[in-house]
Amino acid sequence: MRALSKFQLLKWCNPLARLASWFELTRNASSGVAARIPLRGDCQRGHVYLVGAGSGDAELLTLKAARLLQQADAVVYDRLVGDDVLAMIPAGCERYYVGKAKGHHSVPQDEIGALMVRLVRQGKSIVRLKGGDPGIFGRMGEELDALAAAQIPVTIVPGITAASSAAACMGIPLTDRGHAQQLRFVTAQLCREDGTPDWAALARRDETLVFYMGLSKVAAICAGLREAGLPDDWPIMLVANASQPDQQSLVGSLVDMPQRLAAEPLPSPCVIMVGSVVQRVATSPASTENQVHYACQH
Repeated sequence: MRALSKFQLLKWCNPLARLASWFELTRNASSGVAARIPLRGDCQRGHVYLVGAGSGDAELLTLKAARLLQQADAVVYDRLVGDDVLAMIPAGCERYYVGKAKGHHSVPQDEIGALMVRLVRQGKSIVRLKGGDPGIFGRMGEELDALAAAQIPVTIVPGITAASSAAACMGIPLTDRGHAQQLRFVTAQLCREDGTPDWAALARRDETLVFYMGLSKVAAICAGLREAGLPDDWPIMLVANASQPDQQSLVGSLVDMPQRLAAEPLPSPCVIMVGSVVQRVATSPASTENQVHYACQH
């Protein structure tokens, strides 16, 4: 009989293993035994893990992020990491706060990189805990460069970004084939010399725009998009502290949102969504206060 190749063995064994796991889960469920979710790996010393903490709700962490928080020797964390997430860090783990707020950086960016390098060279395993997803407006590139220069191995663990969390809590899709054929994330903290985005490129009716870090620039965003051709009644929504108990939102149009925000100020962090998909908020069953609380907190 001809011997089976490694590929052929895997082709047969993997489905059998999945079937056995399914039978085990079914047996546990029918007997009232809680199913055990397998978690693999250890938090390796001399290694940095760039971990997304999500939008604040600890239950929205990935399983990998939760495991690494339990195993790390030190956690270097940002301002927007939720208290419930921080509560998951064991008492014996070292903590280093390096948060940034508008106009105030507790630790300059180059010092954050130097801190992680120093901790790694002490033989520790490091979780660099960043709000949302570390790769979305999280300065991950600068930290990767600092660690690469020191030849330190890095693992990236993605998290739920604020746009996804806010849309889910408000009961709307970021993309919907009847409203948006594309999705664009934009930072309102403009770094270009002229300080002006390309409003004409952003003022499209077939996409959803999500502005990060733009609470102080709502009036400029509304004016820029209107001047570039979007109608005055084009929908816009602001969501602050998405997925957290103190979540707040405002829904309006480009012409009236600056006045709405002045009358009902929102706290930071806040994401700004612009697009016809925002119209779905009024008809979504998750857009009432009780439904939003249930969807995001339980």
